[in-house]
Amino acid sequence: MQGIGTIIPLILMFVLFYFLLIRPQQKRQKAVSNMQSELKKGDKIVTIGGLHGFVDSIDESKVVIKCGDGSRLTYDRSAIREVTEASAGTGEGVSLSK
Repeated sequence: MQGIGTIIPLILMFVLFYFLLIRPQQKRQKAVSNMQSELKKGDKIVTIGGLHGFVDSIDESKVVIKCGDGSRLTYDRSAIREVTEASAGTGEGVSLSK
């Protein structure tokens, strides 16, 4: 019976750990993945490195970003941190940063 008394606190700690750390991280990852898959031309975005620009063109794995000076830079889709302003039509910005 003493063995059960020592296992129950470990199980409770694991359950607490799951709901406080693992599950929110999985939800955040899913939201970021969804945002990156729904990118479209004209979206105003910010990269992981802090570059602000507009999506100029997009393919399966890469995004060409048009910067303020007119230059175009190619990034992996996974390097997009957030969409600050959706392209014309939705008029709603999506921000996933904390």
